[in-house]
This record gives sequence, C-alpha cells and structure tokens, in this order.
Amino acid sequence: MNLVFDSHAHLDDERFDDDREVIIQNLKKDGIAFVVNPGADRKSSEDAYKLANKYDCIYAAVGTHPHSADELDEEDLERYREMASSDRVVAIGEIGLDYYYDNSPRDMQKDAFIKQLEIAKEVDLPVIIHSREAAEDTYNILREYSGAVSGIIHCYSGSVEMAKKYIDLGYYISLAGPVTFKNAKTPKEVAKFVPIDRLLVETDSPYLTPEPKRGKRNEPANTIFTARYIAELRGMDEDDLFRITTENAKRVYRIDEN
Repeated sequence: MNLVFDSHAHLDDERFDDDREVIIQNLKKDGIAFVVNPGADRKSSEDAYKLANKYDCIYAAVGTHPHSADELDEEDLERYREMASSDRVVAIGEIGLDYYYDNSPRDMQKDAFIKQLEIAKEVDLPVIIHSREAAEDTYNILREYSGAVSGIIHCYSGSVEMAKKYIDLGYYISLAGPVTFKNAKTPKEVAKFVPIDRLLVETDSPYLTPEPKRGKRNEPANTIFTARYIAELRGMDEDDLFRITTENAKRVYRIDEN
C-alpha cells in the first residue's frame, strides 16, 4: 500500500502534549509518509520548526494566521524569513483571510496577508492559504501575485467555480475531513471536480476529524479515511489516490525524498 501525505496538521497543538512523540513515531506504521505542520503565529511557527528539525517525516511552514493578524510585527516577519532559509521549512503559512470569526479587523488581515505573500515571493516558497467566508478578497489578492507565488488552498470549503479559479492561478486544492460528512454536498462535488494532479489531502489535526472517527481528536493517521473516501467518490483505486496525492504534495512543497 502506498503511504499518504498529510499536507496540513498542527502537531504542535497542546492537545498532542501527552502523546505527540508516539503519534509521530507511528506515522509510517499508520500509513503516513510525511506531515507538514504550519504555524499560526510566531510561537507555533517556532514549535513547528523545532518539530521539523527533530523528525525527518515532519516539515514546517511558518506564518501568522488571520486570527492573529493584529499581533503580526516586523520581528515576526524577520524571524519567518530566517526560518524560511532552512530546508525543513517548505512554505509560508498558514496565512490568509477569515471573515467568519473576524478575530482581527479585516484591514489588518489583508495587510498581514500581503506582507507574508511578499515574504513568500522573496524567499521563493509556496504559501498555505486559509480562507473562510472571504473567497472574493482572497482570490483578488492572490491574483495580484499570479506567476510569482502559488501554493495550496488548505481545507477547501468553497464552490467548484471558485476552486477552478484558484487552480487557474496555479494553486492546489487540499481537502480535509468535512468531505466525509453526510451533508457535505459541495465538498463532495469539489472532490470529484479537482484535477487529480492538483488534489491534496490533509487532516488539519486536531480539528475536523473525518468519519468514522468524528467526535474524537483528529490526528494524521486519519488522513487515510479522507483519502479513501475521495477515491470512492472519484471511482478510483484508493492506492492510486494515495500515491498521486503524495506525489502532488511533494511537488508543491518541493520535497525530494521517498
């Protein structure tokens, strides 16, 4: 069986404090090839960086999530530049816009988003994009960087039409546990639509646990359930989907290892 790449998991989260090492040591046995651990602020980016330097199967992304956009300062940006020079850091993220919670003012979210896109352009790394209830503004900002920055729309929850627009900009679409939920009509349509060479799978651990584990803490091993479900939706052999989505993740993150 081919291993699966969890393209987005927060193993630095405190909910893993009791068993983080066991989970990471069991990744290969559980069918997971690699995990990318994105930051959400300076501290979590530092924690992700430490994990990536400790474990060969973990890579980091560094950045400030829109929820914390009002905390982003020049020191943070400089530290992200420094960490981005390491081959253990494969993206700037997760960055973007969140108009659902509006934890930071929208103008500050946009400002933080653009500043971090500038870093991605400068250091030549892909970006991991968080976009919730902000599709139009997210797309319009990313379009300004067309040809200079691309990456992943993580935990995609938008329409097929918007997915096509992102794909046309060069982005990959990553799907998480909600695609397995019974009433998730649009994510299922997206899962069938996305070209197979632009599709990624993720857990967003410890959040968004897929069926049949829903209700429990999510962890990278559960990427298997999401990938298996998408394979069934697409009428594909699950092993082929495991292999192709892993190749896609390695390509977008520029990871050259088996």
